[in-house]
Amino acid sequence: MKFRRQQVEAVNINLTPLIDVVFLLLIFFMVSTTFTRETQLSVDLPEAQGAPSEPSDNEIEILIDEQGRYRVNGQALVDDSMRTLQAAIYKISAGDTTMPMIITADAQAAHEDVVRAMDAAGQMGFVHLSITTRQPRAEPGG
Repeated sequence: MKFRRQQVEAVNINLTPLIDVVFLLLIFFMVSTTFTRETQLSVDLPEAQGAPSEPSDNEIEILIDEQGRYRVNGQALVDDSMRTLQAAIYKISAGDTTMPMIITADAQAAHEDVVRAMDAAGQMGFVHLSITTRQPRAEPGG
């Protein structure tokens, strides 16, 4: 008896669907990844003994009272959220992040409120930031 030998076909792997899946995964990860921009916020702390700086018309001043309420260039804000603070800063600066910013906080204001103001400025790209102080009182007998 003569058996026919079956012909062995060459095994081929089609790579086209594999490449398509890899590209789709690549696009998915590129779109879904969030990129954060790290910003450094330089703070110029004036010396308490130093001479006061000259005020200019081209600056933004954030006032923080002891209850944590904000005023931007004398205008009270509707609420104390960071978004409202950033909107008020943007309205005054018109997007110019090179303007100097001065933070004036009450001595009894919470540290969190001051940091929130600094964070709002940093997220918006402001780098010229100073914090106001006052001259120390002369002690009697000294």
